[in-house]
Amino acid sequence: MWKKKLKEYAVITFGALLAAVGIFFFMLPSHIAVGSGTALAMVLSNFIPLQVSVISLILNVILLILGFLLVGSEFGGKTVYVAILIPLLLGVLEQIFPHQASLTQDPLLDVLCYVLIVGMAMAILFSCNASSGGLDILAKILSKYCRIGIGTAVSACGIAVALSSALCYDTKTVVLSVVGTYFSGMVVDRFIFGLNIKRRVCIISEKVDEIVDYLLNELHSGATLYDGVGAYNNVVRREIVTIVDKQEYRLLMDHVRRVDPRAFVTVISVNELRYLPKTPRPSAGRK
Repeated sequence: MWKKKLKEYAVITFGALLAAVGIFFFMLPSHIAVGSGTALAMVLSNFIPLQVSVISLILNVILLILGFLLVGSEFGGKTVYVAILIPLLLGVLEQIFPHQASLTQDPLLDVLCYVLIVGMAMAILFSCNASSGGLDILAKILSKYCRIGIGTAVSACGIAVALSSALCYDTKTVVLSVVGTYFSGMVVDRFIFGLNIKRRVCIISEKVDEIVDYLLNELHSGATLYDGVGAYNNVVRREIVTIVDKQEYRLLMDHVRRVDPRAFVTVISVNELRYLPKTPRPSAGRK
């Protein structure tokens, strides 16, 4: 068991290092505030006489504390580990390369490199059921108290951070920050889910009420319940069917593992969602 854990945390550490490299060598030199906690720290560094890594660490610690107080103990050890590790790695890079300039000398190329590298890093972290903390935690708080979907909350936080770059940078930088934030989400989706946007998740569990309550009240997502009869023992069991985005899927799977590790889960890719309008039936006698 400990070998599996050690291997898992080694992969998480590599993902965090990859994210730190993308941030330090491509985002920070060009001041492109692609929506993230570190981007917010970069903007704040223009007003607070501290290094970006220090501000990022302080922000993550504050957000982790607020998350535990306002949302509950839903942020696992992996999220805490990554939220602390990335700022520490940035601090190490700041010491090794104290005057790092842009490698490409082109803000647009820096954005492209950042999006690709950090997209791969986030996919690695996601594969280990970890997240980078930061804005993910803030989005979770907003989702709970503003009653909006977690995916919408993450997007709103990212765009808000990108727009905050207007406080200290020029118009070109602000535009690149907003565009980079948008494409960053698309690239992460591409690495994790391919071109699919949603997941249809079917869950058979002994803890149906707890899972449904989490879907409705925490993720603010809908669900459908079906009664099914097992062919082997003829036992009636309820199946939960829901459709979620990538952020909600990760949170849902973390919750299911906590409340019922023996739950049976199937996941189907959903490329398109449509709500078909009701068509009036023809009146009797009409031809």
